[in-house]
Amino acid sequence: MEVPAANGAGSWWPELRVQDWAGTRDTLHLWTQIVGKIRMAHAPMLNHWWQVTLYVTPRGLTTSSVPYGHGAFDMEFDFCEHVLRLRTSNGMSATVKLSPKPVAEFYAETFDALGRLGIQTAIRAVPNEVEPAIPFAEDYLHASYNSEAARLFWHQLVQADRLLNVFRSYFRGKVSPVHFFWGGMDLACTRFSGRPAPRHPGGVPNCADWVMEEGYSHEASSCGFWPGGGDEGAFYAYAYPEPAGFTGYPVNPAEAAYDQESGLYLLPYEAVRLAANPDQYLLQFLHSTYVAVAEAGQWDRAALETDPDRLRHPPAPDK
Repeated sequence: MEVPAANGAGSWWPELRVQDWAGTRDTLHLWTQIVGKIRMAHAPMLNHWWQVTLYVTPRGLTTSSVPYGHGAFDMEFDFCEHVLRLRTSNGMSATVKLSPKPVAEFYAETFDALGRLGIQTAIRAVPNEVEPAIPFAEDYLHASYNSEAARLFWHQLVQADRLLNVFRSYFRGKVSPVHFFWGGMDLACTRFSGRPAPRHPGGVPNCADWVMEEGYSHEASSCGFWPGGGDEGAFYAYAYPEPAGFTGYPVNPAEAAYDQESGLYLLPYEAVRLAANPDQYLLQFLHSTYVAVAEAGQWDRAALETDPDRLRHPPAPDK
């Protein structure tokens, strides 16, 4: 399998400038919304909408197993063979080719493939969190697909997913999976203090306020990767609600900065990619921004944090 060239640190962090794949990114964003909404139509509700997300795989992005009748199906964006792969628990399968085509065409082909597999579904066929929100069946504006750019984006997600899962392992409290939210097109992991949060004000484009209220029902420290801001995308961290002192708390590395307009700490992807030790560099950002939330928000860190290597050096048995 062809993979991106390694940098000097021996890691595998691909270079992908936002301006070089903006059209593909925007089209792919809408395709993931279609697939994510199909999962949402059949998966039972979970707190914070965790049942709607996609997950990074060794080949792309998947819904994971989705219940249907007395069986199940899944859908995976395969960025090695560039197909959307659909599989059912009765052994049937279908594919939709990932190639330059309008969102309307991808939408029709995906539902046709579901029909051939005997899966009947209905979604609210309008995108969320984007403007303008063109109904999928009418969107002939977004029609780009550069297979190499999609492959490189997937490799960005592989690296981000790997490190976010390392970071996740240090927390024993309530914490989300590392998952891909198709609304904002970001890979995220969220920790919770255990306390309820004030009602979220909403205001997200083409997204009902009650959606945000469910997502932010409890105090949260969230981080992730977004292929938007900066030259090559950015890692981010934020708190909800934002405690006093959070924005002034010292965080690492030096390239990390708080963006007042977005309410996010941002670390450019390219700063991580070019670091001598990208893994350590990103983990500094993830850990220090969490500490900023936990200290400013007076979280019970002793109760919530843990040593992921604790079973390698268990305590001595009682005499």
